[in-house]
Amino acid sequence: MAIKMQAAVVEQFGKPLVLREWDIPSPGACQVLVKTEACGVCHTDLHAAHGDWPLKPTLPFIPGHEAIGLVTAVGSGVSSIKEGDRVGVPWLYSACGHCEYCLKACETVCPEAQFGGYTRNGGFAEYLLADPNYVAHIPAALTAVEAAPLICAGITTYKGIKETAAKPGEWIAISGVGGLGHLAIQYAKAMGLLVCAIDIDEGKLAHAKLVGADLIFNAKSGDPAAALKKETGGGAHGVLITAPSLNAFRQGVGMTRKRGTCVLVGLPPGEFPVPLFDVVANCITIRGSFVGTRQDMAEALAFATGGKVKADIELQPLSSINQIFDRLEHGEVASRVVLDFAPGESGTSSIEEQNELRLTTA
Repeated sequence: MAIKMQAAVVEQFGKPLVLREWDIPSPGACQVLVKTEACGVCHTDLHAAHGDWPLKPTLPFIPGHEAIGLVTAVGSGVSSIKEGDRVGVPWLYSACGHCEYCLKACETVCPEAQFGGYTRNGGFAEYLLADPNYVAHIPAALTAVEAAPLICAGITTYKGIKETAAKPGEWIAISGVGGLGHLAIQYAKAMGLLVCAIDIDEGKLAHAKLVGADLIFNAKSGDPAAALKKETGGGAHGVLITAPSLNAFRQGVGMTRKRGTCVLVGLPPGEFPVPLFDVVANCITIRGSFVGTRQDMAEALAFATGGKVKADIELQPLSSINQIFDRLEHGEVASRVVLDFAPGESGTSSIEEQNELRLTTA
């Protein structure tokens, strides 16, 4: 009889996740089994559960691509990872390693890339499989909970800032001060940039100031592009748009300085409204950025190890996942939620206790 674990499973798109028993997988050749200690919750998990994107996951599946845990078993052919290592299983689950994109260190756009919690079962479960060549190596100075948001939100914003090509002493505008944006501000300051934060929530803007923003603008109170250009003498050298809002995308191009770069990481529905005359006449670069490579991951984690970047985290048990998704959908999560799998901590409970909870609430 297969040994079971607790998992939060998407059985139908757009429906609540189901807490159910799931067979603990066994690692095959070139795989490792990871016992989950913590897993961050990302807006992408919500998109996955809703089936929002053209390439949909195969039902049923387990979301979660910010999983941190200890390796408990290794398959044949694994030499780079050993039992007891703490690793992260990120969005980029694996890539082919030999296509033109992988060879150019652009592995995130590999045609054969697999994605954690999407095309491969993820971290909303007590165990998950991972490719040892693509796991994040978690520094000893970081706890599992601290590291969880960094292997998605952290690397995504860090890479996005790099893609702006903004140099120390130059301005970067960060649109959206939520789970990604509050980390982006910290990375930008650690990289020597001047930071302007834009949001429509005064509480989030106050938070932006606390984590280091030099300027803040409420996009509801006027034209943030005009205000930013006035304050900086021409606009931001780099703009990073984390907000899933078409208005934010439109404003982002307006904030960009001549010959500057506007980088998009948010994914709002609809078509991007590009002011073509402004883009051409001002020689503006618009660039998409998709998470980051393994090297980007190592760099992003190193900033956190040095204490320069730290996610604001709310701990929740796996059993709260549907309430967390509802809050995410309504913009009620201030920064990052992390599911804590540590026994006896933060409201988490054993499989038996979770089963009893399901029976009593059914």
